[in-house]
Amino acid sequence: MSMLSAGIRPPWMERPTPLGRTAKFVVLAAVVLVVLYPFGLAVGTSLTGHEESIANGGSYVLFPEHPTLDAYRAVLSGGAVSHAVLVSVAVTLAGTLLSLICTVFLGYGLSRKDLVGGKPILFMVLGTFLFAPGMIPSYLTVKELGLLDTYAALIVPVLVNTFNVIVVRAFFQGLPDELFDAARIDGASEWRILFRIAIPLSKAVIAVVGLFYAVSYWNTFFNAILYLNDSTMYPIQVILRQYIFMGGGPAASEQLISRNVPASSIQMAVLLIAMIPILAVYPFLQKYFVKGVLTGAIKG
Repeated sequence: MSMLSAGIRPPWMERPTPLGRTAKFVVLAAVVLVVLYPFGLAVGTSLTGHEESIANGGSYVLFPEHPTLDAYRAVLSGGAVSHAVLVSVAVTLAGTLLSLICTVFLGYGLSRKDLVGGKPILFMVLGTFLFAPGMIPSYLTVKELGLLDTYAALIVPVLVNTFNVIVVRAFFQGLPDELFDAARIDGASEWRILFRIAIPLSKAVIAVVGLFYAVSYWNTFFNAILYLNDSTMYPIQVILRQYIFMGGGPAASEQLISRNVPASSIQMAVLLIAMIPILAVYPFLQKYFVKGVLTGAIKG
């Protein structure tokens, strides 16, 4: 006889005591504080002026007494950061769109039981988990394809992620077979089934996978350094590294000195510019995360 049938609730289903609720609140508040404190420090430092930065010994400031946007004006007026943001936005949008198209097509094809050669193709896809290409083979492949110093080098080598394909395939497999059988009886082709049935029912998982791809493309750093020799083509993450470790280059250093802007404020301003756009996407996709969980819990 189970505990529920006997009228006894297991310990994990018991209502927490006031002390337990208080402990949970304290722990969650501490976690939120640990997460928000570095972000607030970056925002406060980016708004700190030259005199206040000197008064604080050039260190980070959480609450500036006289907030100013001089750091943002200095960074965005130079052109390098603005251009890098546009590059990152273009690469992220184009790469995410192409990756979603390839991932959805491949995941849907592998989810069909009647696909010719489906198992060998699936084994090839899964094999990439075990035999990932190294840096030198990847570079030589990109070079032979003539993609060096092109934005395609930031997209093509990472166009399809195996994990995302498996997630999409599993979601398509979880859809009721009766829907597909009824569509085939009505004379619908596989393309029509994909675009009119499978994709509309899979908006949640597509949004989540799209977010994974978007974050990956936005954070492109190593591939840009490896495949791009022209510094004017760098995305925002590479420019951020230059500002943090090298002051943004000689030209940027002269400009910032002439504007009398603290180096720490410049670094935090570039950091926020590189972080906020992709961070702002999460609230709009939150409903799809919840919907994906609910959809996966419904059967029949």
